Amino acid sequence: MIYINQVKNVKPVEGRNIYPYNIPSIANLRELEFRKSVTFIIGENGSGKSTLIEAIAINSGLNPEGGTRNFNFNTQESHSCLFNDLRLVRSAYREKDGFFLRTESFYNVATEIDKVFQLDKYKRDLYYGGSLHECSHGESFLALVKNRFSGKGLYIFDEPESALSINSQLTLLVMMKNLVDKDSQFIIATHSPILMAYPDADIYCVTDQGLQLAAYEKTEQYMLMKYFINNHKKMIADLGLL
Repeated sequence: MIYINQVKNVKPVEGRNIYPYNIPSIANLRELEFRKSVTFIIGENGSGKSTLIEAIAINSGLNPEGGTRNFNFNTQESHSCLFNDLRLVRSAYREKDGFFLRTESFYNVATEIDKVFQLDKYKRDLYYGGSLHECSHGESFLALVKNRFSGKGLYIFDEPESALSINSQLTLLVMMKNLVDKDSQFIIATHSPILMAYPDADIYCVTDQGLQLAAYEKTEQYMLMKYFINNHKKMIADLGLL
């Protein structure tokens, strides 16, 4: 069940030498297909993957700072104007749930949840498993996915591994599978070779020429992590740390 089939850049960006249009991957983006229930967008810091994922979330009606369509709080407007230039091509199906989960503003989302349910903590505990401030960053991420995500949903994540241990990333993979089995779609910006291993997912690598599909074992993240684990002493020495 694919809720977003495609993202199209509907306005030409040539000649606009300001952020975010001066990011090569954004300038060269024409369209991006979502063919699978799970799609990863990967790339170096500053490559534009988080900027793109944010614009997709806003176009989906999700709060720019994170949360659901019903969240309308605004701590600081830091999102780009790229969402004005993109058009989502959607299927006839409509998701019943949705959430934009971004690491950098998750504290603000957790605060907003406590604020909204301050007079009804029973409902907060029912939907979110309690106050997300009362557990660690990683635990709160998993609690949110476990308790709040109901399935038949569009879930957009921006670098969720930032808060998660290796074991927690493996747990998240299992949670994702359970939600995919309930007709959900995930679009995830990540650096994590663990999360990227989700079976039959599409992986788009952000390049100066745009976004290109990549096989898991051909991604830089996989190859570099594999090489480091197998040759960590040599790499440490090459870095001048010995």
